[in-house]
Amino acid sequence: MDLGLEGKCALITGGSHGIGLATARALAAEGCHVAICSRTAERLSKARDELLSFGVDVLSLQADALEDRDIHAVMDELGARWGKLHILINNVGGGGRWGKPSVEATEIETWREVYQKNAGAAILFTQRALAPMRQQKWGRVITITSIYGKEGGGRPWFTMAKAAEVALMKSLALTRELVRAGITFNSVAPGGIDIAGTGYVEQRARDPVAFEAMVEKDYPLGRMGMPEEVAAVVTFLSSERASLINGAQIVVDGGQTFSF
Repeated sequence: MDLGLEGKCALITGGSHGIGLATARALAAEGCHVAICSRTAERLSKARDELLSFGVDVLSLQADALEDRDIHAVMDELGARWGKLHILINNVGGGGRWGKPSVEATEIETWREVYQKNAGAAILFTQRALAPMRQQKWGRVITITSIYGKEGGGRPWFTMAKAAEVALMKSLALTRELVRAGITFNSVAPGGIDIAGTGYVEQRARDPVAFEAMVEKDYPLGRMGMPEEVAAVVTFLSSERASLINGAQIVVDGGQTFSF
């Protein structure tokens, strides 16, 4: 299937590892030029070298999503390099393990930081992406949320931030002046995805028996998801073929959630 992505330009925030890097790989394999941003220079360099092997233009930019000036710098650099942007993947986020088990013992700054790293960054990146998308009358904005933005569970600051991201995409999807300019807005909500550095590796190492029991109990497929499985959905949503999908929240969790 030709997804119509060859020659398109995409920005994947938090694109140096995990779901972000898997998505950058998948888009590059379709002939899409990719820009990735992340805080970690070493990861960015390694990811850039890998992505260049697909024969597309690759831009890697060091940026902290908690800093508005860094987000503006990324978008300014993209404008100078490409002068256009077709696809924005709001992937940067996290904070699901931040704070303490007690809500009362968790500082308000944790709530603020988790919101900014997820919803706040998605808002600003999306705002900056709209002008070039409107000018070219085509665009895809896809935000990586979480099953905890769809139904209860998880630490409340994380669930709240992810639910805000879903609301952002749905609200923009109902904004006629944007969607009639050829831009669509969707959310992808992963369940438990096996990504190094997110705590699962450490959890498995601490008590492998308990970890496997948890997986057996909570995951109908008997395994966690992989970043590439989420990236495949994101890549389709980024394509010409997904033109009627707008305002959707697509769950990629192997049946982990309980809601319909």
